Amino acid sequence: MLRSPSFAYWKALLTAALLWWPMAAPADDRAMHDALQAARSQQWHAIDQAAIENHVLAGYIDYHRLKARLPAASPDRVLHFIETHSDSPLAGWMRGQAISAYGEAGRYGDLLAVADGVPDGTERQCHYYAALLDTAPATAAQGGRELWHEGHSQPEACNPLFNTLRARGEIGPLEIWERMMLAWRNGETGLAKYLGRMLGPDWGDGKAAMARLQADYAAITTIPTCIGPGCQGSGALFSAGMHGFTRADTEAALEAWRRISPHLSIDEAHRRSIEHDLVFYSLVRDIRQNRAWVDEALPRLADAELLELRTRVALADRDWRGVIGWIDSMAAEQRHKARWQYWLGRAHAQLGDDTTARAAYARAATERDFYGFAAADRLGQPYALNMAPTQVDPGLRQRVANWPAVRRTEALLRIDEPGLASSEWYAAAARASTEEARALADYAHQRGWHARLVQTTIAAQLWDALPWRFPEAYRDQFMHWGERTGVDPYLLMGIARRESAYNPNALSPAGARGLMQLMPGTAANVSRKLGLSDPGPYGVLDPALNIRLGSTYIDEMLDRYHGNRLAATAAYNAGPHRVDRWLRDAPQAFDLFVESIPFRETRHYVQAVMTYRVIFESLAKGGDTRGVALLTPAERQGRYDGSLQARN
Repeated sequence: MLRSPSFAYWKALLTAALLWWPMAAPADDRAMHDALQAARSQQWHAIDQAAIENHVLAGYIDYHRLKARLPAASPDRVLHFIETHSDSPLAGWMRGQAISAYGEAGRYGDLLAVADGVPDGTERQCHYYAALLDTAPATAAQGGRELWHEGHSQPEACNPLFNTLRARGEIGPLEIWERMMLAWRNGETGLAKYLGRMLGPDWGDGKAAMARLQADYAAITTIPTCIGPGCQGSGALFSAGMHGFTRADTEAALEAWRRISPHLSIDEAHRRSIEHDLVFYSLVRDIRQNRAWVDEALPRLADAELLELRTRVALADRDWRGVIGWIDSMAAEQRHKARWQYWLGRAHAQLGDDTTARAAYARAATERDFYGFAAADRLGQPYALNMAPTQVDPGLRQRVANWPAVRRTEALLRIDEPGLASSEWYAAAARASTEEARALADYAHQRGWHARLVQTTIAAQLWDALPWRFPEAYRDQFMHWGERTGVDPYLLMGIARRESAYNPNALSPAGARGLMQLMPGTAANVSRKLGLSDPGPYGVLDPALNIRLGSTYIDEMLDRYHGNRLAATAAYNAGPHRVDRWLRDAPQAFDLFVESIPFRETRHYVQAVMTYRVIFESLAKGGDTRGVALLTPAERQGRYDGSLQARN
């Protein structure tokens, strides 16, 4: 016999349904939550205006109302809204919405009335410069040409600007040709053909030369050196053609360049672009036949990226005198970094000059990074944490909770809008003074807002506030799963800090998720090994599960590489099969292995994780680095080659 549900049953059910509201949430928070949902879908009749009239988030409803009235709303109303909400991201969002709406409607006077300089975003910039065509034609032409000079398609919003500039002759055949060459260089064949149809017969020889190069890059030595009227198109054609040739066959490309370069009258920018490509690919591909020319070209180019690459090649060759010479060729700002001072010390030590080596190590050891710590190890001295205090004035600490941005952040969190809450918070941190930013960081720390705390230190450049930059987020979970898996918990913390900056909902462009940025396939595979069901794309966001799966996966990588954290961390980032391949060709010393990692992202990742690991352990000891080691003796002294791989 079925019984009617009791009053107690319905009371419990109703209570459960309301549990997602914070216990202290007032009725107007519930009204604001409903109002914001209604405003997003423009269901104005569903908004209880009286219930939200004095709510701290009332501006969010006003934002959606005014946005819905664009472009009909007057610029005065837009400017009033911007002024009223100048301390909120709402102001910038409204300005951007108005620029887009007025631009689409061709209401250029209204657009200029609300604009505050050049806006962000290509589409809005095109509207902005179109608005200036009559009032500031020179500025419009300059801005429009910069937007035009791209080797990919631009938004349709740019068409009115581009069409007017073409009609006025501000974008002429030369600009069309240069963009056509950029499109070819970028592989945008459709755009290149479209642009080619805009050109007249004066550019027939140029199009014919391009067609020959598309069929055979080696034809670059036989095509005409004068392209277009007055030879103005030569630089763009040869730059695009040499780019493709260099990528296809760097050795042959250099040989061709050395033949044609003395006879080409092209501007310095195009010549530098060609030679930069030749140097870069010659070094990356280790083409020894090109080395003499590369070394002659490098001082002329004086490019920081290329000098770094050349120094890394010298390290791979164990050319210690070359290492010293190329580091000395760097600009002072680059040369004085801990990385290059460390390698300067290593080179002098290899050549038997211990005095100069120790001086270089000492300069490196003043910095808080991987090479600074490695240099300190060479000298046998403690690491330099360079930690700043994180105390905040008690009076300021009491006042910060009443700051409007903080009140809005708290209210947005109460109505389950964490994304908007973060936008409010980060905007406040970005415009804050140093003292105000410290107060915000302290508040976030007290509230346990780990991701917002880290981002606050970044926005305010509080680089030495280590307890804030590296908070004890999810410490119990890291300690628990570190103990269960046998993985150093500080390594786990370092990985999570680097991967997600403690945002449990982080999602990478590649699809990695959560604190430890697990790919769905990896999470499913590790779960299966643990006897767990596949967590799916959302279950893996649970911090406890994410840490458990990430800990298990890095443990697998440690087993694969005999406990070596440098190799295991590289594998966590780039995949074990790549690391296996790198180890087969790797130099044997730990520092040379790290420097030889071909992927810049992975090279920096390994250094950052190991540095963060030192910081976390040191902070756990009150900032004392004594007894804290960047590497184990086995990691510091072992061989980095195929013998590091476990044989299963």
